[in-house]
Amino acid sequence: MMTDSRMQRGQQWLKTLLQLTGINTNIQVELESLATGEGESQEPDSFWLTIDEINLTPEQIQVLIGPDGTVLDAIQYLANSILNLNQPHEEQASYTVELNGYRVRRQAEIRAIAMGAAEQVRTTGAEVEIKSLSSAERRQVHTFLKDFSDLETFSRGKEPHRNLVVRMASPE
Repeated sequence: MMTDSRMQRGQQWLKTLLQLTGINTNIQVELESLATGEGESQEPDSFWLTIDEINLTPEQIQVLIGPDGTVLDAIQYLANSILNLNQPHEEQASYTVELNGYRVRRQAEIRAIAMGAAEQVRTTGAEVEIKSLSSAERRQVHTFLKDFSDLETFSRGKEPHRNLVVRMASPE
């Protein structure tokens, strides 16, 4: 089964990367729908690579997550870039790197930010600009709000000052 090779490739790559930094730990892999507990609506091509923190010190966990998740985001970006490089389309996958529940907690925070912005836009009619989100987090907000037909989202500005804007959808 194709999924197995992509899961194993992700698992092996992350384990090797961590070993190169002197961290020897296991990597659990699951389909995104299982990791997020959100039914089967998730793509079957999305995998969560969870770093087993059982043998890690609090300092190692902190370093691997980084300030505001920047190190975890960088590892995830590398995983997605390298693991999909030169792979045929059907062998490509999306990888989320998780450690110590950071992604799940952050996802809940981002959902709350998105819903708060949606509520504010609906109440005031004015657009709301959300700052300090990584590109992956901006994509999450787009995804959370895409089903609200009365709202639209887009990004404005250039990295590192790129922000997500939520506003009332323009009538068709």
